[in-house]
Amino acid sequence: MSARAQLAAARRVVVKVGSSSLTSIDGGIDPARLQALVDALAARRAAGSQVVLVSSGAIAAGLAPLGLTRRPRDLATQQAAAAVGQLMLAEAYASAFGRHSLPIGQVLLTADDMIRRAHYRNAQRTLERLLGLGVLPVVNENDTVATDEIRVGDNDRLAALVAHLIGAEALVLLSDVDGLYDGDPRRPGATLLAEVEAPSDLEAVQVARARADSLGTGGMATKITAAAMAAAAGIPVLLAAAEDIAEALDVAEPGPKVGTAFRPSAGGCRPAGSGSATPPTCAARSTSTPVPWPR
Repeated sequence: MSARAQLAAARRVVVKVGSSSLTSIDGGIDPARLQALVDALAARRAAGSQVVLVSSGAIAAGLAPLGLTRRPRDLATQQAAAAVGQLMLAEAYASAFGRHSLPIGQVLLTADDMIRRAHYRNAQRTLERLLGLGVLPVVNENDTVATDEIRVGDNDRLAALVAHLIGAEALVLLSDVDGLYDGDPRRPGATLLAEVEAPSDLEAVQVARARADSLGTGGMATKITAAAMAAAAGIPVLLAAAEDIAEALDVAEPGPKVGTAFRPSAGGCRPAGSGSATPPTCAARSTSTPVPWPR
């Protein structure tokens, strides 16, 4: 079965959306963009899939209320903005999902929850119970307590880790670019890669750096890392534009026709049909000992 067919057939899907896909030019939450995302997630739920959303945007949402015009550089102000913005983001999601009568639950994770076995299993139980109760979990890193030394670092990798945590059958990474290109898509001559069949397909890819003034922390490099992590764990991945979310979550055969699809490794470390009880390692290593993810 192709990666796209697996994405369409997945019964448990993790979707990650970044700050730039949720906010307006002035940095506040864009209600129209957020509602379009929620509508597509609700449609996938109605089609029979369980969905977990990994959403950035807390710091970005907190800028305007604090009178800030750009993402702060110092950690204390970032944490303050996250504290203010996380409530606004949760309220916006609750209102948008409420139009579909879908309950949501906020889950804030730290790096410890991904590398300490007791924390990992507790997070796993919580997410499993939420899904069992028909709740759509909205996950973010707990930026109010995370530090530069102890943090996941970006929500692309967090989404890959969450996908492993819950035994997801698909991971969708949303971006402001419509897929992975072999060069900078802002320049002529760059070609969209529709499929990534193996890691060797990425050897010739040249990734543009994220803008310094970006509201988010990730970029294409972190998305490639996250996609490779998930694919190595046996999870098919789709990298697509946020504006193509409805097509990215299409359940019709032969699968979504947008973005870049990453074929999962046949020797992935994810147990079929359920999340692993231990934090993720690469596919070739034992999962009995917690280890850090790739940096």
